[in-house]
Amino acid sequence: MNLLQSATAVDTGNPVINISIFLAFVVVTLVIVLRASRNNRTAADYYAAGRSFSGPQNGTAIAGDYLSAASFLGIAGAIALNGYDGFLYSIGFLVAWLVALLLVAEQLRNTGRFTMADVLSFRLRQRPVRMAASLATLAVCFFYLLAQMAGAGGLVALLLGINGKAAQYVVVAVVGLLMIFYVLVGGMKGTTWVQIVKAVLLISGTAAMTVWVLVLYGFNISAIMGDAVATAAAQGDADPQSLLEPGRAYGLSSLTRLDFISLALALVLGTAGLPHVLMRFYTVPNAKEARRSVVWAIWLIGIFYLFTLVLGYAAGAMVGPDAIKAAPGGANSAALLLALELGGPLLLGFISAVAFATILAVVAGLAITAAASFAHDIYSSVIKDGHADPATEVRVARRTVVVIGVVAIVGGMFAIGQNIAFLVALAFAVAASANLPTIVYSLFWRRFTTRGALWSIYGGLISCVVLIIFSPVVSGKVDPATGASLSMITDPSIDFAIFPLSNPGIVSIPLAFLLGWIGTMTSKPESNHDVMYDEMEVRALTGAGSEKATDH
Repeated sequence: MNLLQSATAVDTGNPVINISIFLAFVVVTLVIVLRASRNNRTAADYYAAGRSFSGPQNGTAIAGDYLSAASFLGIAGAIALNGYDGFLYSIGFLVAWLVALLLVAEQLRNTGRFTMADVLSFRLRQRPVRMAASLATLAVCFFYLLAQMAGAGGLVALLLGINGKAAQYVVVAVVGLLMIFYVLVGGMKGTTWVQIVKAVLLISGTAAMTVWVLVLYGFNISAIMGDAVATAAAQGDADPQSLLEPGRAYGLSSLTRLDFISLALALVLGTAGLPHVLMRFYTVPNAKEARRSVVWAIWLIGIFYLFTLVLGYAAGAMVGPDAIKAAPGGANSAALLLALELGGPLLLGFISAVAFATILAVVAGLAITAAASFAHDIYSSVIKDGHADPATEVRVARRTVVVIGVVAIVGGMFAIGQNIAFLVALAFAVAASANLPTIVYSLFWRRFTTRGALWSIYGGLISCVVLIIFSPVVSGKVDPATGASLSMITDPSIDFAIFPLSNPGIVSIPLAFLLGWIGTMTSKPESNHDVMYDEMEVRALTGAGSEKATDH
């Protein structure tokens, strides 16, 4: 069947219906958070939800945390506009979970208490390593928050049918304030329940849309792809067939191919270093439940990413690239416009509410991770030298949430208009550069020293952030057709990009591993490194001793 549509005007449904459904969801999640907040009495309650969630519950929450606005809105848009190359994001995000499962999930749960820094500092000097790990955590959370805030601005702009930057700034501010409230009141327990509800709604909603599309096309995926090519051709695409082949986005030159390799490295290695995902393993009571969490998360995430292939090509076929590019939010609007095409304003309102829930759940998880890292690692372990009162530590964490929310709001305003799947890939690059080498060395290399950890964390973090600043992501990328800026700095005349790649992973990740090795080999082993490594290895592999050490 042929469902071509040459849409020039962008219909965004009924704003009243859209916002009503959206507000209903906000009210429901606020009730959940308020109910969950009743049991937030200790630091373990606030940071780790009292370690009270089962493997299936936590796996669903992990899926809710991991399946961000980038996964739903960004990837669907990338596939709709770039076809095969857009689906590479789905593949990278999914394969990354195998790395997380094989390398870090169980070991982190067995050796940590609340944060990633607990593991990194287990057998090294506490104060400098905790400070470095906390700064890396804050940097990853900041880049991830940029993506979610940008998605929120485009999403609600589409719901209201508005296209001005000022209105999207207001939306970003509202999302930030809601995030602050959720985390201040609900802590990790409230955040986890919001993530579970959001995961169920997101996967159910995308499943319904996928089945709907497949029914329309007689369960013939080839027909969907063929219509996507035909629609692109009808709307003036010079090479519509490239939607079905590698190279449309990353194969035009040797530079774009290198950029793809860099992106792939960041996606595949970044998950095992994402602090807000790693922190979820501390909400289960033991290592067995941590393993079950990952298995459940892999199944849920894998099924979801298969849905994105259908939804992306269906958006290209039924909505068309012109309408997607013209909509508020650009490529990030593809899945929402497809929902409007399939089910009218009601389905659009529901899917938009689910997408907004996605953003709220993820930003809440990021905020509590960043707050826990600052309060637990910097305030309690560095400033107070491990002698902070737990109640005071939680108060510091709550205040940190407010600061993080303000920073996220300001940064999100600058990120509006960027593809959020791409922005999340930058967060993955920072995580893979600053965190993963030190995690791997700490868990698996007996000789690893404090200097190696510091050189690896700071070297990976600084190199990655500097390369991003001087890349086309921030300045100098211009649409050849319109002359408009495609970078964060919207003035096309401002160009200080000297690093040619959009993702720095291919440089910063190997550099961080190298610096960790050099720092270790040029320093003396820790005084009791053999004893501490043996203890860490036993605890990481067996869980022996971890239960009594986690909540003292």
